[in-house]
Amino acid sequence: MSCPAIDPEATGTRINELRKAKGYSVPFLKEYFGFATTNAVYKWLRGETLPSLDNMFALSVLFGIPMNDIIVASEVLETNGVT
Repeated sequence: MSCPAIDPEATGTRINELRKAKGYSVPFLKEYFGFATTNAVYKWLRGETLPSLDNMFALSVLFGIPMNDIIVASEVLETNGVT
């Protein structure tokens, strides 16, 4: 059986493209999310981590698009029948 998965690197690239298209700086996103530093944002953009569900929703509101238009799917993962 297979399960869809998120591609962190491609999703980070997509967030970066959307950020640039809207003219938002990384420091602006840091302030928008109330982060102390820009580290989390840069980790998203590099695909090292994904935003939490709440932060992904906040990005979708900020960019004015559905979350599905931010998330990039990867190849499906085999789950070996685990449910």
